[in-house]
Amino acid sequence: MEKKSKKKVRPEQKQRRPGLEDNMRPIPETAPLKNSANGKLKGKTALITGGDSGIGKAVALLFAKEDAHIVIVYLSETKEAKQTQKLVKQFGVNCLIIKGNLSREENCKKVVKKMVDEFGRIDIVVNNVGLNWECDSIEKISSKQLLKTFER
Repeated sequence: MEKKSKKKVRPEQKQRRPGLEDNMRPIPETAPLKNSANGKLKGKTALITGGDSGIGKAVALLFAKEDAHIVIVYLSETKEAKQTQKLVKQFGVNCLIIKGNLSREENCKKVVKKMVDEFGRIDIVVNNVGLNWECDSIEKISSKQLLKTFER
């Protein structure tokens, strides 16, 4: 009797990286769970890279639900960043969005300065920005892809 392979089926994304959330299949679930918020992050500020969509957006919304003020840094998806900012603000907290390529050190410094100027502090950093290429073997990742993974 032949064993069938239990290979994971990954949805193929047909868009440039980073991509737009609305073009992802399946569309990521980012809404916080319905349980009541406890204000666990009241008075805190959170910097979330890649917070405009997907996991970063989910974290931003969950932190906002717990009363943290949010700073979202994104690469080029201004429409998504503004949509996420609107959703975050619905929790009654402040949300600053900053466009910038964080693979450049000068942009990282600008983000920190803007956040400190706006909120006076940084309490939480969620380094979510990044790229990856799914493949069956690490040997199939090109040098260019590997370098881009660690630049982000």
